[in-house]
Amino acid sequence: MSVSMAAGSVRPATSRAARELNAVVAVAARDITITLKSPATLVMSLVMPLLMMGMIGGNLMQNMASGLDFDFGTFMLVGMLVNMLFMMTTMGMVTLVDDSDDNYSAELLVSPVSRYSIVIGKIVGSSFMAIVSCLGVLVVGLVMGITLTGWQLLALLVLAPLMCLSGGALAMIVMGVIKSNKVANMAVMMITMPQMFLSGVIIPIANSSGVLFVLSRILPMTYCVDLGRAVVYAGSPDFGSVVLFNPMVSLIAIIVLTVLCLVVGTFLYARSEKNR
Repeated sequence: MSVSMAAGSVRPATSRAARELNAVVAVAARDITITLKSPATLVMSLVMPLLMMGMIGGNLMQNMASGLDFDFGTFMLVGMLVNMLFMMTTMGMVTLVDDSDDNYSAELLVSPVSRYSIVIGKIVGSSFMAIVSCLGVLVVGLVMGITLTGWQLLALLVLAPLMCLSGGALAMIVMGVIKSNKVANMAVMMITMPQMFLSGVIIPIANSSGVLFVLSRILPMTYCVDLGRAVVYAGSPDFGSVVLFNPMVSLIAIIVLTVLCLVVGTFLYARSEKNR
């Protein structure tokens, strides 16, 4: 009898886990399908790296790199890869506004699954565009003569889900209070573009001070970029010149900020949908 009771208690837990995982996959698959059916979105994902890395980064590389004591090309490439993972996932979360207008979000929120599964599924779906953008970054880097080893790319790939989750979690706070597509797009750009320049994506921030120092230390992307560089430059003599924090400090900061944004953002989003 005790064995049957134990088996009965395991089945509901397994069933619930399977249901939550199915919800994540279903929401993510819908977003990926929509992206694949939108050639303009895919083109934008590939053009963005060309504009940011090819033009902005290329200009800095030609005019500033000579004064640095490390290879600026690799520094920029790693920063842009992390930036694309973070920023494009954040931008992809704006489609939550469309989901709300179509009542898709309301239907999801009344389904028997956790709200966090729905949000994580949305982040996973939004990260597809981020992965496409990273391919664009690698192509632009190759044209500029900047490459990474297979092991370095693999290390960044392992960290990619955490970077995307961090960007998506930050976007949830915006999505929880804004229901206009136009305003949401502007708000997302306001929280992503400053981070590109303040978190050390393409401009070193080791000597930042005052307000710029404070801002750089409270931005989630700062720790994502630094952790990315830490795994790429591990064992390199340039490690001390390009990495700001101990990798564990960056990892803990990312996890704490991500969980905080995810909890607050999901609460605000669910409440806004309930009050519609």
